[in-house]
Amino acid sequence: MSANPDPAALTAAWTERFGTEITTEETFGGLAVGVPSEHWLAALTFARDELSCGFFDWLTGVDELADGFAVVVHVYSLERRHHLLLRTRVPRAEPVLPTATGVYRGASWHERETFEMFGVVFEGHPHLVPLLLPDGFEGNPLRKEFVLAARVAKPWPGAKEPGESGHGAPSRRRVRPPGVPEEGTWGPTRRPPAPETPDA
Repeated sequence: MSANPDPAALTAAWTERFGTEITTEETFGGLAVGVPSEHWLAALTFARDELSCGFFDWLTGVDELADGFAVVVHVYSLERRHHLLLRTRVPRAEPVLPTATGVYRGASWHERETFEMFGVVFEGHPHLVPLLLPDGFEGNPLRKEFVLAARVAKPWPGAKEPGESGHGAPSRRRVRPPGVPEEGTWGPTRRPPAPETPDA
C-alpha cells in the first residue's frame, strides 16, 4: 500500500481481510473500523503489521447504556501517514475483552484506566489494578449510572432555570444533568434532627 493511502484503499484492505464481519466509516482525518470483539486482537495485529500502524495513541471506553460498552483505539502509521480508529463493543452484563498489550505495549496504562473507570475487564493484562482512584473507592465513575455524591450533597450550580428567580423568561422543562439522581432516590432525604442539649 502506498504512502498516505486514501480511505477507499484502506476500506478495501479491511474488507479483503475480514469481509462483511467489519464495518468501515470515513471520519475526519482517517477511517473508523468496527470489529466484533472476537476479532479484536486480529484487527489490531492487522493494523500494526499490514497497515503499518505501529504508533499506539490511545484507548478508552464509551458507556452506550443498553448497548454495552464500546472500546475505542486510535493508532497511526508514521511511514504512510494515515490514522485508524478501531472500535468494538462488549456487553454490559459481562464487559470482557482480551488485552491489547501483546500487540501494543502502550495499551497497558490505558486498559488499566478503562478498567477502573468503566469496569471493562481486559483478560490477560499483566497488571490490571487500579490506577487513578484512591484506595477503597467503589464503583466505576465514568459509567452513566454512577451517582456523583457532590451533586446530591449540595445543589448543582446550574440548577436554577430561567424564570425561577421571579423575573425573566418563563421556566423551561427541568433537565437533570449527568450524575444527578432523581430526588429522594439516593442518600439521605433530609437532615437528621440536632441532638438535644441538657439545660444548663
